[in-house]
Amino acid sequence: MDFVARVYVTPKKAILDPQGKAVASSLQALGYDGVDDVRLGRYIELQLSGVTGSEAAGSRVDEMCRRLLANDVIEDYRFDIEEKLEEQGA
Repeated sequence: MDFVARVYVTPKKAILDPQGKAVASSLQALGYDGVDDVRLGRYIELQLSGVTGSEAAGSRVDEMCRRLLANDVIEDYRFDIEEKLEEQGA
């Protein structure tokens, strides 16, 4: 089966995020009141093929996150897995 995994990596709450602070400050300077905090992160989309099911795909993506995609000391991650729909030709 083929799957699409969408991975979201963000700094842990206890970690200072200077880029997020700069964006929050800029938004406030542009008149967007009510923006209390901004945390910048990364979005990663993975195309997985030859996986036997969604549980196996989830295990594989979790391992990828722990080994390469996220630094678990300073970052949190979460992911969504869905079965890839067959693309129809034109």
